[in-house]
Amino acid sequence: MEDDPMVALDLEEIVLGLAEGEAQVALASSVREAQRALASSTFDVALLDIDVLDGKTFEFAQALHERGTPFAFVSGSRPDEVPPALQQVPFVPKPYDPADIEHMLNAKLSLRA
Repeated sequence: MEDDPMVALDLEEIVLGLAEGEAQVALASSVREAQRALASSTFDVALLDIDVLDGKTFEFAQALHERGTPFAFVSGSRPDEVPPALQQVPFVPKPYDPADIEHMLNAKLSLRA
C-alpha cells in the first residue's frame, strides 16, 4: 500500500524482478482500497507505507498479522510511530535503496521459496 504512484511503481518493479515476473501485484493507495483487495484475495506478502491517503495503515497491518500474511513497512514515517504490537515487523525507511527492499523481501519475508 503506497500513495505515491512513482514509489508504488518502483516497488512493483522490484517485486516483479525478484519473482522473475511470476507475481501478481495489487497496488493500493488507501486503506479502503487495500481492505477491498484483501477481502477478495489473499496476499503472499505486503509492503505498507504508514501514512496513506485516508490515514494510517496500522489497523490493516494488524489484520495481515492476524492472517499470518508476511508484510513490512516501507515508510518515511519514524519506526517509533509503529504500535508496540507491530514493532517486530520489518521496517525499511524512505528514501530506500532498492537493494534494501530486495534484501528484506528475500531474508525477512521469504519471497523466494
